[in-house]
Amino acid sequence: MRAGTTGRMLHDPKGGSFWFDAGAVCLDFAHTGGEGPYAVFEALHKPADLGGWLARPPLAASVTTPVTGRELAAAKALRQAVWEAAHARAAHRPLPAGAVAAINGAAAAAPLVPELAADGTTAGWAPPVRARQALSTLAREMIELLSGPLAERIRECASEDCPLVFVDSSRPGARRWCSMERCGNRHKLRALRARRATDR
Repeated sequence: MRAGTTGRMLHDPKGGSFWFDAGAVCLDFAHTGGEGPYAVFEALHKPADLGGWLARPPLAASVTTPVTGRELAAAKALRQAVWEAAHARAAHRPLPAGAVAAINGAAAAAPLVPELAADGTTAGWAPPVRARQALSTLAREMIELLSGPLAERIRECASEDCPLVFVDSSRPGARRWCSMERCGNRHKLRALRARRATDR
């Protein structure tokens, strides 16, 4: 995976937006939409949307061939698998067999190939850069996350009504909220109101 800061701006269909850093690019990808009630958050409506998402840092994989409808469908299947696996791990449940199979299947394809620039100080991805390669790279990152030392740091936001999931890579391992500016602040405000009501 290319070096850089993870995280994306998430937009609420009811209005408002906030910066959410899931701590891994594959988990950032898992929050681009979803099935059922999460369909309202869908960001990947057409193949070009997937190409645009992959091109942004830190992955910065600008595809050299147009994304196809089949690749978009594969991306959404991988996204759902990552979402299900991350929530299962956060809840200390066995990973769904279907999610494991989907992640392994995506990882089996050839991944992106890093390429050092002529100046020897920067790197990119060796062409051709295809969406399926980027999906393989994301799936492989998820495999490393689930099987590595941070597996027990995958957590769901502590807010009762927030399903966002992240990997807590902080040194103390004390992260509880998807974002302090969102659920963290809401929790503080609720706690403050409760204390004031008790004092009265």
